[in-house]
Amino acid sequence: MKHHSEIQTEIVKTARNGKLTGSNVLAAALVAIALSGCNDHTAAPVTRAAIVRTEVVQPRDRQASVTLTGEIQARFRADLSFRVSGRVLARYVDVGARVQAGEVLALLDPAEQQADVDAATAAVLAGESQLRVARATFERQKALIASGYTTRTVYDQAQEGLRTAEGALEAAKAELGTSKDALGFTALRAEATGVVTARNLEVGQVVQAAQPVFSLAQDGERDAVFDVYESLFFGDLDDSHVSLALVYDAGVTANGHVREVSPAIDAKSATIRVKVAIQDPSAAMTLGSAVAGTVKAKAQRQIALPWSALAAAGSKPAVWTVDPATKTAALKPVTIGGYEAREVLIKAGLKPGERVVIDGGKLLSVGQAVTYEGDRS
Repeated sequence: MKHHSEIQTEIVKTARNGKLTGSNVLAAALVAIALSGCNDHTAAPVTRAAIVRTEVVQPRDRQASVTLTGEIQARFRADLSFRVSGRVLARYVDVGARVQAGEVLALLDPAEQQADVDAATAAVLAGESQLRVARATFERQKALIASGYTTRTVYDQAQEGLRTAEGALEAAKAELGTSKDALGFTALRAEATGVVTARNLEVGQVVQAAQPVFSLAQDGERDAVFDVYESLFFGDLDDSHVSLALVYDAGVTANGHVREVSPAIDAKSATIRVKVAIQDPSAAMTLGSAVAGTVKAKAQRQIALPWSALAAAGSKPAVWTVDPATKTAALKPVTIGGYEAREVLIKAGLKPGERVVIDGGKLLSVGQAVTYEGDRS
C-alpha cells in the first residue's frame, strides 16, 4: 500500500504533465490536503505538570485583636439642680467651663426666701419673749407653793406653760434655720471640681426644685466608653487589658480594663455600652476626646493560609492539597474559622504537615500532576 506522501507526489507529477483537467486538479488538491492530515504514526499528547507554589501547613499560636473607637468620659458625673423654686437672677458659667468645688454657678431671686427668713426671725423673737414670761410665772408659782400661798393646779399650769414656751421657741429656731438654708439654696454651687458638660438654664427662667440645670463631669478618674456590637461578646477576648490611644494623636497611650458592661442592648444602635477604666490617664486625654481601644483574643493554635490558597468545592470553601508520593493535586473541603486582612483561618479540614497550594491553583484539576517549589528540575 502506497504512503500518502507517495500519492501526493504522483498527483503533482500528473498535474505537471497536463494529464489532469481544472476540475480534476481541484479534486486532486483536496485529496492531497485530506491525506496530509493523516498520519499512521500519530504521537500521544504530552501533559506537562502544573507549576505551583505550596506550603506545608503547621498550626501556630495566633492572637487576634479588635479595635473600636470610643470617647473619654468622666467616671463620676452629676446633674445639678436648685433645691428651691424661683426665677433665675444670674448665670455665671456655660458649657465647657471649668469650675471649682463651692463655686457659685447661678442665682435665683431670693425675695421669697428672704421673706421667710424675716418671718422666722420674728417668730424666734416672739418665742423668746413668751419664754421669759412663762419662766417668770413658773418661778413665782414655785415660790408660792413652797410657802403654801398657791394651789398645786396653778403651779402645774405654770410649769406646763414654761414647757410649751420652750418648745415653741425651739420650733421657731428650727424654722429660722430651715428658712436660712432655703435662702442659701438660691445660690447653686458646684459640688466638686470639674467641667460643665450640659446647661438647661437661662436668666429670667422660672425653675422648679430638683429640675436639672447643669451637668458636671468631676475631675479625677476617667473612663473610655465604647458602643460594642453584641457579636464581639461571643469571642474569647481578654478584657483584663485594653490598649488605648487617642485617635488624633496615636502617641498618647494608656492602659485600661473593662470596668462595666451594660446589661441591656441599645434598641436603636443594637450595641452594648462598655466602660473601660483608664489607668493613669494622660493630661492630653481630655473629656470628649476620641479614643481607639484595642483588645486581644486569647492565644489559640490555628492554621492560617494566604487568601490565594482558598478555592471552592461546589458552594463550600476548599483548598488544593498535594500528595507528596504521587505529586498530584486534590481538592479538599475545609471549614473557615475567620478572616483577617491577608489570611484566612482554617478551623477544620486540614492536618498539620499537609502540603497546600497557595498560588497557581486556579487552573488545577483533580488528579493533575504538579511541580512545586523545591522540586523543579
